[in-house]
Amino acid sequence: MKFQRIITLLILCIAVFSLVATTAGIFSNEGPGPYEHTSVRGETVLIYGNGIYQHMSAEVAPQGIAQDVVTMFLGIPLLLIGLYLSQKGSLRGRILLAGTLGYFLVTYLFYLVMGMFNKMYLVYVILLSTSFFAFFLTILSFNIGNLSSSFNRKTPIRFVGGFLIFNTLAIALLWLQIVVPPLLKGAIPLEVEHYTTLIVQGLDLSILLPLAFLSGALLIKKRPLGYLMAPVYIVFLSILMTALTAKVIAMNGGLPVIIIIPLFNLLAILCSVLILKNINDQVHRDIGNSRWI
Repeated sequence: MKFQRIITLLILCIAVFSLVATTAGIFSNEGPGPYEHTSVRGETVLIYGNGIYQHMSAEVAPQGIAQDVVTMFLGIPLLLIGLYLSQKGSLRGRILLAGTLGYFLVTYLFYLVMGMFNKMYLVYVILLSTSFFAFFLTILSFNIGNLSSSFNRKTPIRFVGGFLIFNTLAIALLWLQIVVPPLLKGAIPLEVEHYTTLIVQGLDLSILLPLAFLSGALLIKKRPLGYLMAPVYIVFLSILMTALTAKVIAMNGGLPVIIIIPLFNLLAILCSVLILKNINDQVHRDIGNSRWI
């Protein structure tokens, strides 16, 4: 039971520090205003120039602010709701909690490795650390062997698993269209701007997308691990896609992104609802899986 208290403490820390980080991201406005900067590659990049993201490009900084809004008004409430339901022994709540923790983990991993150094740096360090360990301990709390018995027979596993695989392939193709042509020409993608490399695309292609594909495939095959990975990932994806939709709106994304991303977002939310709706919490409690580590 001491681990339950540790998880609770970690989550409360995440809620407090993410509120600090998002407040700074949304409301800070210091800085010289927009200005042009010549990158180490000799390219001219328009810099945002305002708030804690003032050294980010004018293309990326508004996306960070949009994600802060989603984190503040959706991520933090879902985190606390998941914690409350989990403490009541709800499997739905624990899956919601794990998926939301995954969102915080990935979000502040990107903020730490991609964001220009600012006064929130140590806050990002704390958030990445606390979300990693809270996510790790929460995942360990599941009894994978008995997990499938808590899902109703009508759970649309093929639909959810198929969506995860389809989403993986679609996003991978989108990123490869950005990466491959410049590589073939020996050029640098325009999206690099004044940063070091394509961090989002790299982490997606190397870790997150393969994880989504594997989760979907294991769920379709009704493997025990699939009943953990796919529900947690789909909850994570629904929150992440909401943040991505907010980013597309903030950057005035054109066709087809302005249609594709919100559509994928709605499908991810639908899959999350279907998965959580088809969990039988009573069965879960009866077989004794409600205990935390």
